[in-house]
Amino acid sequence: MSFFFNLELSIFNFSIICLIMLFASIVRGFSGFGFAATNVSLMTFIIPAIEVVPIILLLEIAISIFMIPYILGKINWSIVKTMFIGFFVGSPIGLYFLKILDSNVTHLIISLVVIFFGILLLKGYLNKKLNTASIQISTGTFAGTLNGLSTLGGLPCALFLLCVGIESQFIRGTLAALFFLTDAYALILSFFAEIFDLKSLYRTIPLILILPIGVKIGDIFFNKSKESTYRKFVLYFLITISIFGMLKSLIF
Repeated sequence: MSFFFNLELSIFNFSIICLIMLFASIVRGFSGFGFAATNVSLMTFIIPAIEVVPIILLLEIAISIFMIPYILGKINWSIVKTMFIGFFVGSPIGLYFLKILDSNVTHLIISLVVIFFGILLLKGYLNKKLNTASIQISTGTFAGTLNGLSTLGGLPCALFLLCVGIESQFIRGTLAALFFLTDAYALILSFFAEIFDLKSLYRTIPLILILPIGVKIGDIFFNKSKESTYRKFVLYFLITISIFGMLKSLIF
């Protein structure tokens, strides 16, 4: 019982979190993103959003490491480096807002934006001309702010890569590499912002064991899917998780 005492969670709540973590890991292994969005949308029913953020940052770093064998040679490093510049600027802003803003309001705004662009992409919108350094940096800055605020920075990044027509295998690999760098940076910032504490570490350690299982299952699904199937799954997932987040923000 001392284990759960340190976690400040009941056995039932911890079991639910483990199931959420497995599902989120499968999504991440398949799509290259969605791990944070899934966890934030579901785990905040159990623990406050400000306690979820440091846990997800730690686990995002770990799951990116577990994905290395599946994404080697499938990373667009040019996009990773350029978008990271934006994340470098946006993450401290997001962490500052995390401490002063109502998380429900920000989650609602994020959800509405993602739903709008997700529907636009489902209707066939594609614009490769947007794939410029300035727009990559702008997207990274916006995503970095969201990442520091709610760990949902993957949503606009995935939308951008889909919008400019990047192949699915490079979307998955590029996002995984980008999140390793950005979440390591955001974790350092969260420590100095006194958002990360020992309780976060206690909660994170046992959950790490679940990640490689989910990633492996997700990778199996990815290898069996077609390009069109991947794009549809990602877009429908983005819209579904955003609708869920929007309803949660309005009701709770």
